[in-house]
Amino acid sequence: MEERGFTTRAVRQEADPRGAEPISVPIYQSATFGFEDPDELARWIREGKDAGHVYTRWNNPTREALERVMAGVERGERAVSFGSGMAAITTALAALVEAGDHVVSTPDLYGGAFALMTAILPRWGIEATLAPSHRAEDLIEAIRPGTKVVYTETIANPKLTVTDLAVLAEACRERGVTTVVDNTFASPYLCTPLTLGIDVVCESTTKYIAGHGDSVGGVVAGGAEALHEVREISVDLGGIMSPFDAWLTMRGLQTLGIRMDRHSANARALAELLDGHEKVSHVWYPDLASHPDHDVVAKQLRHASGMITFELAGGLDAGRRFMEAVEVPIVAPSLGATRTIVTHPATVTHTQMTDEERRASGIPDGMIRLSVGIEDPADLLEDIGRALEKA
Repeated sequence: MEERGFTTRAVRQEADPRGAEPISVPIYQSATFGFEDPDELARWIREGKDAGHVYTRWNNPTREALERVMAGVERGERAVSFGSGMAAITTALAALVEAGDHVVSTPDLYGGAFALMTAILPRWGIEATLAPSHRAEDLIEAIRPGTKVVYTETIANPKLTVTDLAVLAEACRERGVTTVVDNTFASPYLCTPLTLGIDVVCESTTKYIAGHGDSVGGVVAGGAEALHEVREISVDLGGIMSPFDAWLTMRGLQTLGIRMDRHSANARALAELLDGHEKVSHVWYPDLASHPDHDVVAKQLRHASGMITFELAGGLDAGRRFMEAVEVPIVAPSLGATRTIVTHPATVTHTQMTDEERRASGIPDGMIRLSVGIEDPADLLEDIGRALEKA
C-alpha cells in the first residue's frame, strides 16, 4: 500500500491497539492502576518500565498513544514525551553524555538551552563548546576526541539560522558522534531531521504541535536503542507529560499540517512587508532570498515556518512603541499558537544571557520576534503596517 500523507498519519491515533478504537483517545486521568492479582503487579514491576500500566510516572495509556503517533510523524522507531520542551532536551542529553564527555553546540540557541550548555552541563562535569556559527562546517570543525554529541536547532531561536542537517549528520556519523536537533521552530510537518540522518530529535510540543497555547510539553524521538535510555531516565527524573497534556497535544497534532501551511503563508506575506520598510533595519526570515541560508532552506524545509525576527532602526524605544501599538497580535512569551505573538528577545526569551553575551550572539536591543498566527492575512498586514508607522 502506498504510504499515507502526513496529516492522514497524524489523525490516526489509537488508545490501545489490542481493543476497540475510540474516535478520540480517552484521557486516562489516573495516577496509578489497580490489580486483582498482587503477583501480577509484582511481575510487572520486576519486568521494568515498559511492562504495562502500573503508575502514571512510569506509563499511561494516553501518553503511550501520543508517543506512538509522534514516533510515526517524526519517522522514528520510538518517541518519549515530557512535561516541557526543556525537560525533553535535558533528558535527551543526560541519556547520551556523562561526566568527562564533550558536547558541541550551535551558538544560536534558545535561552534555556544556552543556560543548559553554559551553566548546567559544566556542573555535571560535561564541557560544552559553542561553535563559531550554526553552519555545519563550523560545528564539525569543533569536534574533538571526547566529543559525544553535536547539538543544533533546525531553525534557530531567535535569528532563524538554518543548519544543513544532512551534511552535519553524515560527518558526525563518520566520527561516531551523536547528533541531536531541536526541531521546535519547524515541527515534523516542515522538517523531519531523522530522515536526514540526525540521530535524535527534540520538540517543544508547547509550540506548533499542540498549537493552541493551552498545553506545555516536549517529545524526544529517534532510534529504539537511544530512546530506550531516554525513556529509562525520563521515568527516574520524573519530568513526564500529564495525561491531559498528552490529550491536548494529540488534538493539536491532527491539524498541524493545515496550521503550518497558514502560519507559513502569513509569515511570508509579513516578511515581504517588513523587508525594505524604512523603520526596519534588518529582517530574518528563511524564505527571503536575502537570508544567508536560503539554499539550505529550499532543500530541507517544506515551508519556512511562521517565525519572523526583525530589528527596528529606532532600537529599544522603537520596539516598545511597536509592541504598544499592535492590536491583532498579543504581546507575550512563547510561540506557535494560533494567535500572532510579539516578543522582545532581549528582555523575555534570552534573559539567561548577559548583555555582552546577547550582543555577541547578534541579539540587539531593537530585535522583535513575531510568531505569526493563522489570522486573516489582510488584518495582520494592516495592523503590523500601522504599528510600524508608530515605531
